This record gives sequence, C-alpha cells and structure tokens, in this order.
Amino acid sequence: MVALLRRFALLLALLAPASLHAEQQDIAAAARGVVRVALVATDGNEAYFVGHGSGIAVAPDKVLTNAHVVELAREEKNLVIGVIPSEGRKTYGGRIIAYSPGNDLALIQLDEGRLPVATFYAGAVSDGQHVTAIGYPGTVDRAQGLGLKQMVEPLATVKTSGNVSSGRASQNFDTVLHTAPLAAGNSGGPLVDDCGRVLGVNSFGSVSDGNDAEFGFAISWREIVSFLRQAGVSSLHTLVPCRTMAETDAAESAITQREAQASEEKNRASADAREQAVTRARDNAERDVITARENAMAGAAVLLALAVLGFGAGGLFYSQQQEKRATWFLAGGGVLLFAALGLFFLKPSFSSIDARITVVEDKGVVGNTAFAWAGDNICKVDLNRSRLTVSQPNDIGFHWTEGGCVDEKTQYIASGTQWQRASVPAEGNYVTTSNFDPATGMLRVQRWLPDLDTMDKARALLKDKPVQGCGGDPDSLARIATLQSDLTALVPAQPNERIVYHCQKGRLAPADPAP
Repeated sequence: MVALLRRFALLLALLAPASLHAEQQDIAAAARGVVRVALVATDGNEAYFVGHGSGIAVAPDKVLTNAHVVELAREEKNLVIGVIPSEGRKTYGGRIIAYSPGNDLALIQLDEGRLPVATFYAGAVSDGQHVTAIGYPGTVDRAQGLGLKQMVEPLATVKTSGNVSSGRASQNFDTVLHTAPLAAGNSGGPLVDDCGRVLGVNSFGSVSDGNDAEFGFAISWREIVSFLRQAGVSSLHTLVPCRTMAETDAAESAITQREAQASEEKNRASADAREQAVTRARDNAERDVITARENAMAGAAVLLALAVLGFGAGGLFYSQQQEKRATWFLAGGGVLLFAALGLFFLKPSFSSIDARITVVEDKGVVGNTAFAWAGDNICKVDLNRSRLTVSQPNDIGFHWTEGGCVDEKTQYIASGTQWQRASVPAEGNYVTTSNFDPATGMLRVQRWLPDLDTMDKARALLKDKPVQGCGGDPDSLARIATLQSDLTALVPAQPNERIVYHCQKGRLAPADPAP
C-alpha cells in the first residue's frame, strides 16, 4: 500500500503543472516542438518496442536528441526510429544524420513532415532561476499502462518544474544542473525557461536511493550550438531576457506615466514661459504707450506754443497795416493749432496696450509629424515596452499609404484614429494582430503561438474569407473586420509576445531583415 501511494505521489509530481512564475502559454508553445523518439524493432510483420527518449525540433524537418537515445539504432540494422509529435495524427520516420557521443547529442532527419521549431536562449543561465523539463518520462507511461500502440501515437508531453543550481557541470561536457524531476524517457527533451526558450537538452540525472534529492543535467546551449553548427543547422536563438506579461504591462505603465509627467511638466514650463513672455510684452507695451503719449503731449505743447506765436505775430503785422504778412502768420498759427489739437487728441490710449502685445510663438514643443505623409518607414523595437519570447528584436520596414495599405499588399482597417489588422501566415504556427497609430508612429504587434487545432481553425477562416491586396472596397473591409473579430475570439486574451515599435521616416538597407 505504501509503495502504491509513493508511486501515486510520484505520478502527481510528474504531472504537476509548472510553477505559477512561468507563463503557461509559453511552456505549452514550447512543448509543441517536443517529440517522442521511439526505437522499434521489426521482425517480419511483427514490431517490438525497444525503448524511447524525447527530442526537440531545431528545424522543421530535424530533431535534436541525446546520442544514447538512438545509439542502438546505429548498431542494430533492424531498428527503426519513429518520431512522434505531441499534436496531430501523424507520426514520422527518421534517420540519424549527426552523432556526437562525446557530448551526448544526435540529430535526426525526418523522412517527411514539419514540426514547430524551438528557440534557444543564448544568454547566461541564472543560479536559482525557475525551469521546466518537458518530455516523455517512462514512469508516467508505465503508470498509465500504455502499450506500443499508444506510445507510437501523438500524445501530450509531461512537464516538471525545478530550479537551476549553477556552478556544477559534468566533467565530460558543459551542462546545466537543475532540480526538475527526470525519469528514463526524458533524455533528449528540453529544459526551458519561463518564456519557453530552451536552455539545454536533458541528458541524465543523479541516482537516488529514495532518501536523497534528485538532480538533472541538461547539455548547455554552448555545446548544442557547436554541434548544430558542425551539422550545418542554423538554430533559432535569442538574447532577450525573459519577463512575464505582467512585468511588461507594469513597465509600459511606468513608462507611459513618466512620459505623461514629462509632457505635463514640459507643457507647464511652456505655459510659464509664455506667461512670463506676455508679462514682459505687456510691460514693454505699457512703456511704449506711455512714451508715445508723453511725446505726443510734448509735441502738442510745442505746436501750441508756435501757434500762439503765429497768432501774436499775425496780430502785430495786422496792426502795422501789413495785411499780407498778417494773413500768412495767422494761417500758419491756425495750422499749428489744429496740428497741436490733432496730436493731443490722437495720442495713444491706454486701451491700446493689449493690441501692442507681441509674443513669439514657442517652437520648442512640436508634435510627431513623421506620419503626416505616406512612404517608407523604419520601425525600431522598444524593448522596454515589449515582451519577446521567440522573435528577434530586429528593425522592420513599414511602407504606409494613406487609406491603410501596408507594404503595398496588406490592407488595415480604421478603428478610431488607429489602424488594425489580424493575420495568419501560410507557414508558421502563430496568429498576429497589428495596430498602427499614425499620430505617434507607434506600431504594436501581438503574437499568439496556439495549438495545432487552433491553427487549423484559424487557417479555415482564411479559406472562408480570403482577403488579398489593398483597397477601400466596403465588402473587403467588412471581411477584414470579420476575420479580425473571429481570430480574436479563437485565441486567449493574453498573447505570447507583444512587440512595440517606434517608426520614423526612412528605408531599410538591403541587408536589413524584412518584416
């Protein structure tokens, strides 16, 4: 009874979900590239199960596993290698194309079929970081009573979690020491981080008498990349650190808050500067008006004095019977009098001060006008706002046409002041939604890595509602909107990746990657 309880407890431990620290969607996505590698002996019409391990797709038609998993297949000619995915209905045959017992690695070429490709993390592994082992432990198969038929059919993987214990490696080759439980059958399966990137390939575990803690050893990325390079395989890898979507949301919220605060402070400073400029302009206008009034009144006084002298001289000449001279002086005095009155009454009033205020417009704060016109643009990844798991942080080209046509082939639809589009590629296991804001030049791309069934449903939507090219035809725009709504309903609310780009005018160099 005690033994049975122990077996049941072990089964529960092996089947237990990964730690809540991990993004379960990312672990599930990583598991879709994990396969069972089975060795089957053939004897006429009979087939016998010899053993199995796990493997990980490093190319659509290539699987990486341990050398010891397929060692017998090199020695026994009647053994065949079966590659059984975790999803779908098909299994595939394979053959060894690279073999390195020195670091326990082997590469299998599929006879047919395509598999989701794993992404490796090429950065440093941290001591104590949470990890998940994915594979096909034989203890679980035996506990479930699986026969040969079930073991050579697609079956979900088993995930166990633990932590890295760095500082110790095997003496023969570089490994990652960890505490994720392993069993026979896990060999060749991946050890992944919380974003689903492969840190290593599980090779062997410590032997326990039941009282000691168990440890696993995974072949490190450094060993794997060298092996794959010699085999002529270019693996997918990334150096972007892993963080959860919650951490990404918090970081973006903090950035947005800082930007809003900076904008508010800039606007406040601009308003203060304008107020000071208005005050200075008013002071200058007041001084100008006061000076002009004083000058006008002084001028009027001078003219009035001259007018009085003209009238006096005219009266004097008139008394001396010099009428001609008297007329000129009297007329001149009259003109000077009217000029003095005009200068006095037309002097600037204090009410004209506001009209005289001139403030130079502040050119320091300007809006983003990069997308006020169509053309070629370069969009650069903002890693502080983004969460990348399997994608590379590469710049992309973005040709924008008024009306929402992107790269002269993909029509976006308007949603308020922004433009949106959902898409499913002909190749690859992902669904993407894109959102472009012309006012800020910000492009937000969200990407899901769904299971095979969801991908089939997504591609079925495209068959029912194919939309190709650009154009403002109402029927096409309606189909795009319906497709986007249907795809959004298929996938979870939270994507696996969120990539935020800041775009600006320009064109990618020919050597730069395309979007």
